[in-house]
Order: sequence, then structure tokens, then C-alpha cells
Amino acid sequence: MTVELRKKTKSYSDLTLGQPYAVMGIEGDEFRVLNDDGRPFLYPPSLFIVIDPREPADWISECGEDGERYAYPAALNTPGFFEDFFDDKPKAVRTFWRVVNERLATVSRAA
Repeated sequence: MTVELRKKTKSYSDLTLGQPYAVMGIEGDEFRVLNDDGRPFLYPPSLFIVIDPREPADWISECGEDGERYAYPAALNTPGFFEDFFDDKPKAVRTFWRVVNERLATVSRAA
């Protein structure tokens, strides 16, 4: 899935208008996007225009108790994964960047 920022706002200065962003996953209905600072943050989908709705085949998709959606590649789909990533735990950091590189290679081959 690829998205672009709908309009520039001060609240989201870490995103660039017109820049395509690969959605790395969906958490609680929010998009996990690698922002301009290279950080995988969650953003509300209303910020974006979806320019390619195709989701990677390796995403595991689930719904929470309130119907919210969660979808990630298997390697990122474990409870506490992003907490470990942001705590700079080496295994989580290595795993995340491996998944990002695999995703970028897939996008590059498809182009």
C-alpha cells in the first residue's frame, strides 16, 4: 500500500507533500509509515490519499475487539515489537530494517 500526504500541516512536519510513502503496517486502523526522519510512526489514514491500495501478500490481518484493524508482516506482528524497536533493542531494530529492505526491494522489482 502506498499513500501520499493530502495537505501539509504543522502537526505533521515530518511528512512531505507529494512524497509517496509505503505503509509498513496498520495498527488500530492507523497507518505505520516510515516518515522523513526514518522513523516508523503511526498516522491517521485521513492524512493521506491512497495511491496504491494493494497490500503485501505477507501481511497478517486481524481485527481487535472493537473492530479495529491490525495488519503487519509476520516478522513485525508480535505484541510489543514496536516498543522494543523504539527502546533500541538490537533484535527488533535488525528485524525492522530487514523487513523494510525486503519491502523496498519488492517495490523496486515491481516498478
